[in-house]
Amino acid sequence: MPSIAVFNQMGEQVKKLELSDAVFATKPNMQAVYDVVYAQRAALRQGTHDTKNRTEVSGGGRKPWRQKGTGRARQGSIRAPQWRGGGTVFGPTPRSYAVKVNRKVVKVALKSLLSDRVNENNMIVVDKIELNDCKTKGLVQVLDALNILDKKTIVITSEEEFNLFLAGRNIPNVYVQTKNHLSILDLINGEVYVMTEEVAKKYEEELQ
Repeated sequence: MPSIAVFNQMGEQVKKLELSDAVFATKPNMQAVYDVVYAQRAALRQGTHDTKNRTEVSGGGRKPWRQKGTGRARQGSIRAPQWRGGGTVFGPTPRSYAVKVNRKVVKVALKSLLSDRVNENNMIVVDKIELNDCKTKGLVQVLDALNILDKKTIVITSEEEFNLFLAGRNIPNVYVQTKNHLSILDLINGEVYVMTEEVAKKYEEELQ
């Protein structure tokens, strides 16, 4: 069972936290991570692209010339695909790009990312993060105390904290979000995860 240090906002270790092997010490399954990311990126596509085929293009109701006797190739409509202004052949039409992924695969992907960050010492647990105001300076001091100010960081909270959210918006490479609103697509972009002790315990309850 892996253990991880719990820090306060000043960067001081206050205690140790025992983590579950089933959640934070699994063998990373990068195929599951790829499958979930692929599905989430596909779901972001609007799929509203559209082209007109020869039945939808305006005009072309009359045969341009008679079938025989002109010496030219036979033509039925000036809106056939070979004509300038004609319809498009096999062009894109509105459709959904959604890809189904099983819930078990999403859980495996999430456990893989958490286990990878723990294994690489890129997960930091703090007892709490409380800011008196929404100034960026307060969160910068916390990240500097944890020695991760220059890393791509995702700060994970259990509930929406207005001051923390506003303070993190103006810091490059820092993303503050609640646990329930984070996707695998968000998590793969973070080099370091900073989460409260409450969030770590919630991950254990939900993913075991």
